[in-house]
Amino acid sequence: MNINVQLGMRIRYLRKLKGMSQEDLALESGINKNYLSDVERGSRNPTITVIEKISTALGITLATLFKGIQSFED
Repeated sequence: MNINVQLGMRIRYLRKLKGMSQEDLALESGINKNYLSDVERGSRNPTITVIEKISTALGITLATLFKGIQSFED
C-alpha cells in the first residue's frame, strides 16, 4: 500500500475518531472539501503545508498523524 493511501486512511480514521465530517475538517483546516476527499482516498499528494493544516485542525502533532505509516511500498 503506498504512502498516500496510508496517510489518507490515517486522516479518515482520526477525523472519524474526533466525530468530524469531511466538511468540518475541510473548513477547520482551510482546504477544499473535494481536495480533502481526494487526500483521504490517496489520490492526491498533499504538500507538507496541507498536511500540517490537517493535523492542526485535528488537534494533533505531525508525529501523531504519521504514527504507524510505513515508508515503503508493498
